[in-house]
Amino acid sequence: MKENVYERKLKETMPVLAICYDFDKTLSPNDMQAQGYIQEVGYDVEDFWKESNQLAENNDMDQNLAYMYKMVEKAHGKFIFNRSTLEDYGSRVKLFPGVGEWFERIKKYGQEHGVIVEHYIISCGLKEMIDGTSLAKNGAFEKIYASSFYYDKDGVAMWPAQVINYTNKTQFLFRISKGILNINDQGVNDFFGTDEIRVPFRNMVYIGDSDTDVPCMKLVNSYGGHSIGVYNADTKDKTKVYKMMREGRIKYYMPADYRDGAELDSLVKAIIDRTATNEVLESVYAQCKNETSETDKLSSEEEKRKLDLIMALENSNSFATTHMVIKELQQYNNWSAENKEAMFKIACENSQVSCILGDKDVKRFYKKLLDGLASKSEYAESVSKKL
Repeated sequence: MKENVYERKLKETMPVLAICYDFDKTLSPNDMQAQGYIQEVGYDVEDFWKESNQLAENNDMDQNLAYMYKMVEKAHGKFIFNRSTLEDYGSRVKLFPGVGEWFERIKKYGQEHGVIVEHYIISCGLKEMIDGTSLAKNGAFEKIYASSFYYDKDGVAMWPAQVINYTNKTQFLFRISKGILNINDQGVNDFFGTDEIRVPFRNMVYIGDSDTDVPCMKLVNSYGGHSIGVYNADTKDKTKVYKMMREGRIKYYMPADYRDGAELDSLVKAIIDRTATNEVLESVYAQCKNETSETDKLSSEEEKRKLDLIMALENSNSFATTHMVIKELQQYNNWSAENKEAMFKIACENSQVSCILGDKDVKRFYKKLLDGLASKSEYAESVSKKL
């Protein structure tokens, strides 16, 4: 079977800040399905969700699968349930103040401060409806992860193609982090070294409003990122953000007001500023760490070679071999006390070495080993006398 080759995003020369958003009640004041669709199929919004959740409860069913099933069922006989219909409903979705201009403005601010800002949607809502918004049509989002349908040859929705719930939302953070955005690309499970990660979690912002966002918020928080709870500025109901704050799920909470100069705008710009500064420090740290690692690597290789030469000296069975090994040993200066003692012992016990201690090269090498010894062992003392 031919393996698919997926396009992947590579690490940039500039730091990337990924801002990830829930949609319903984060960018929009209400559930997207409750802004036209539910009313058009003749349901009260509260009754629709009650019936949908009861279906899930009665059948050990995922709540998101349940609402998708109910949407298909309730549309039957009323209108053609296809992508175009869903996008049309999406185009009617209301947005919080300032959302329309937010994404481009924040990207521009990032560019001006040396940070690439990318916007991602991770939502339990419907991708087709989000695709229908002016935001998506204007290219606001790098990628939209949301529940979606499979459509038959006539374009009618038949079956869930993708279901996003609060527990599996976190996988998309890992995809974003590694630049592996296609949901079928199994490369997300591959190991990536620290210097290969495109978006470290410290450079992630997650903005959400409720318990469905908690796993993502907790993950981002745990690795040094920024999680922000938002609430409706009109109702001023902070119950959910207070709860998330108490439980350590979020670092900040703000009204869902995305206008220029609003609290949320100032906070995210401060995060961009901090990212720019922090990545300079991270770059210096990485350079120091890599240099140390390379030095340690060379050092370990040197130690290995020293031990090999000491063994060769111990096993030397000819004067020619001894002279050759001594020549290589002379290239090194830093010898441990254990190494020195081993070579003093060899000079006393190996006749090939002992007999030529007076030769110029051998004598010079052993005299150097003896220099600076605070005290001489029995073997060192014996070598000293022979020299």
